[in-house]
Amino acid sequence: MIQAKTPTLGTGRLLLMSSAVSATAANLYYNQPILPQMGAELGLTQDQLGSIPAATQIGYAAALLFLSPLGDTMPRKRLIAILSVVLVMSSLLAFSASSLLALIAACFAIGLSANITQQLIPFAASLSTPELKGKVIGTLMTGLTIGILLSRTLSGYVGEQFGWRAVFIMSAAIAMIFGVLLYTLLPTNKPTSTMPYPKLVASMATLFKKHSVLRQSALTGSLWFASFNALWATLALHVHEAPFNYNAQQAGLFGVIALAGVIGAKVSGSLVSRVGSRNMVNIALVFIASGFAVSGMFGDSLIGLIIGIILVDLGVFSAQVSNQVRVFSIDPAAQSRINGIYMLGYYLGGAFGSFAGVMVFEQYGWQGVAVFSSAMVVGSLMANNLVSSKLKRSQQVEQS
Repeated sequence: MIQAKTPTLGTGRLLLMSSAVSATAANLYYNQPILPQMGAELGLTQDQLGSIPAATQIGYAAALLFLSPLGDTMPRKRLIAILSVVLVMSSLLAFSASSLLALIAACFAIGLSANITQQLIPFAASLSTPELKGKVIGTLMTGLTIGILLSRTLSGYVGEQFGWRAVFIMSAAIAMIFGVLLYTLLPTNKPTSTMPYPKLVASMATLFKKHSVLRQSALTGSLWFASFNALWATLALHVHEAPFNYNAQQAGLFGVIALAGVIGAKVSGSLVSRVGSRNMVNIALVFIASGFAVSGMFGDSLIGLIIGIILVDLGVFSAQVSNQVRVFSIDPAAQSRINGIYMLGYYLGGAFGSFAGVMVFEQYGWQGVAVFSSAMVVGSLMANNLVSSKLKRSQQVEQS
């Protein structure tokens, strides 16, 4: 952890916030390793299974549009407390679900309440000094990376040992603990806007239209995140079949391998101010594309899968830190809304990737998923290097 130099963001609070980001983000991915177990108990097809992780991502995207803006008009501490209660209740609903419809509704609500993550990140950014912002975001993104990746390992283990429903009891307990800690230990911030809620939400369209860098960043991120989610939504299904025949616990262990993403987040946070956001994203996208090439060609080999996953996760989290530093530099007075717009595009891409990945896997297998994901990465690379005179001027101002 870094040593924050502001009185409101000490090391202890930064540790708590990064840990809470990790624990909350994990809720978006708990269901992926246990999809085969859900399908077996509830009698679901692979098409129906694809709707479960997609519902979580869509719920998260809806929160980014309708809940994230509230961070600019009400104390984030209060908003985080409310979302924590909703997260506990929705996890308990998933635990008790006896049908696909109930499970989809619960996972949608889990995604909605996981907006806690996207309240904590701009909260920490607003409490940090400009010179430390890159490192603070890098620290929070390290927590996010750990949560995303170890969530699959933890979920796979708990699901295999105690059943898939136990995963949601665990998530409810964790959400309750962090909800209490955050409400007790976080400072109460002063909102930056008094705009009425309808106008606040409507202003997001104005911000999106006004800032070309925001549009570029959102499109770039949504495409690479689609590729990332296509891989992880289908990995458990792939290794559940021959030649691997892995159970949920074994499938979840791939999350440990993917912790290489932590390295990407830390390195990117340190280098982005010197190399520039666009250049760092380009470098990261090359890693992602290389990872899909390796995993596609050697998908029936454990070594091939391991190398491919390491490259993909190293690139994805490196790109995300660089892109988010760029986004937070656009308009400090509208950080929650701008971050909400960016992450809305990001997770809509993730929802599309989760759903489409399962569909592609059913029709064309693992190699088909690798081709689909590679196409998304190429699109992301093209979006990141869009050239227009207005966009170049915006990027020059940002990087100066």
